[in-house]
Amino acid sequence: MNTAGQGGQAAQLYGVDLRPGLASHGSPATITRTENLSFAALTGDSHPIYYDEAFAARTRHGRCVVHGLLLASLGAFGATPLSRRIEDAMVAFVDSQFSFLKPVFIGDTVTSHFEVAQVEHKPARNLSLLRFDMWLTNDAGDTVMQGKHTYLVRMQPDT
Repeated sequence: MNTAGQGGQAAQLYGVDLRPGLASHGSPATITRTENLSFAALTGDSHPIYYDEAFAARTRHGRCVVHGLLLASLGAFGATPLSRRIEDAMVAFVDSQFSFLKPVFIGDTVTSHFEVAQVEHKPARNLSLLRFDMWLTNDAGDTVMQGKHTYLVRMQPDT
């Protein structure tokens, strides 16, 4: 393990330091109506389920839901303490897959969770493929989204 991170940060981890089962989570985030509207405006997705209470009341959810891609953004690994421990090793975000299990509503609080599922070393290139299982929980503890993220990280510090 490299103990000298950039800028006085915590000890840095590399592919060789990471094992399945290592877990981290983000800070809880409460989604506001303004954030949901701003995200819809930014993406150009103006479906009324996100902002029109009268329309949403006639749907199976009965009220406005949070935009799914906003939820996916809240599932960013970069918002976890573990991500700061692999900053020096990080090469690229390679893949993301996710499924929405339950609706999230304006005012709900969600928390992201990550657990290392697999580390595949590529010694000839000094790289590791780091695969995480990830999920979001709401304030009731229900899993509302689940997925997988894959990153390319340096296997060990460059010499």
